[in-house]
Amino acid sequence: MNIEDRNSLAKVRYERAEELLRTANILLKEEDYKSANNRAFYSAEQAIKAVLSTIEKNSETHNGILAVFNMEFIHKPSPYFSVNDMKLFRGMGRIRTASDYDDFYIANKTECETQVEHARIILDKVAIYLKSNGVLD
Repeated sequence: MNIEDRNSLAKVRYERAEELLRTANILLKEEDYKSANNRAFYSAEQAIKAVLSTIEKNSETHNGILAVFNMEFIHKPSPYFSVNDMKLFRGMGRIRTASDYDDFYIANKTECETQVEHARIILDKVAIYLKSNGVLD
């Protein structure tokens, strides 16, 4: 894949991440906390997939995406991402899993607001990375 194709894919993925985060905010306002938790997680995941596409890496699973991101951007020194970003994303994954699969999980507003806030943090960092790599204006 050439650099133009990688950048196009990264941009499309980032735009989708922003769309998912807008949806998460709408669901949060509607007090649909479990669904908002889901959309916030997928927003952050899509943003991370945008980053991975810039280096022609990908995975089809949540754990695979996390592993590749961890290997390429956390274990190797990066001015853009930190271990804390991994912790945020892992925590988001736990909440998303509980929201989607635990019949007795009760999602609440405060936790959901945090989930959406963490997604915004990740998207903002990804935007800085993508801008510095010529993907976003």
